[in-house]
Amino acid sequence: MNDAASSSSPSSPSPLPSPVVLDVWCELQCPDCHAAQEDLRVLRERYGDRLDIRLRHFPLAKHQHAYAAAQAAEEAMVQGQGQAFIEAVLARVAELDTRGERLLLEVAGELGLDAEEMDTALIDGRHLLIVDADQAEGKAIGVTGTPTYVIGGERLDGGQSQAGLRERIEEIADRLLADQG
Repeated sequence: MNDAASSSSPSSPSPLPSPVVLDVWCELQCPDCHAAQEDLRVLRERYGDRLDIRLRHFPLAKHQHAYAAAQAAEEAMVQGQGQAFIEAVLARVAELDTRGERLLLEVAGELGLDAEEMDTALIDGRHLLIVDADQAEGKAIGVTGTPTYVIGGERLDGGQSQAGLRERIEEIADRLLADQG
């Protein structure tokens, strides 16, 4: 029996709808990105697996340690603590400004990550391509500051103000999810 026939049998479960994707262009030395974390937490709670929130790196030239922080976040993801690392670093943006990579390694240690491996990743640049690709894609679609959100093809700039953005994201997500059902 071929796959098409087996997938159309009455006993086959229907495929689950794909989650709606929310790309968040962010940088870990950005106070506005820190402020956005509460909205992202609320969105995660409300939508669960139906909304795929993806961090996209957009280190800004004005923040000296943002590029290293983006690479460190990628290493934290590899080590299974990406979201915890991102939230911990964003909670200490002012400290990152003065302490740089020392703070990144300290946060890694506090979270039980392999700080030595994190340090090696920052030295060998194994995550540079991911960070560079995110930044290039962001520039290509008009991202100029952080946080910037993209959902359903619509770009929302949170760098000026977070006011009303979560509600707008929820409107778009609700519409996209209803269209799937």
